[in-house]
Amino acid sequence: MAKVCQVTGRKRMVGNNVSHSKRRTKRIFALNLKTKKFWSEQEQRFITLKVSCKGMRNIEKNGLEATIKDAQKKGFINLV
Repeated sequence: MAKVCQVTGRKRMVGNNVSHSKRRTKRIFALNLKTKKFWSEQEQRFITLKVSCKGMRNIEKNGLEATIKDAQKKGFINLV
């Protein structure tokens, strides 16, 4: 699976390294992705997601069920 957050849909970003002499070379800004298990009270089972730390904060704020429903509607996640 690609390095994409399943909750927020965030991907890696591309930018520039800028040296002292102002030369620019391409670089990658990677996500802080973690594979984490969340307990679903509704389904009475663990759900494993690959989420960024921002995605974990969204789950803490809005709840697991609402966050997964929103991510499915946006097409970031496909759980059965």
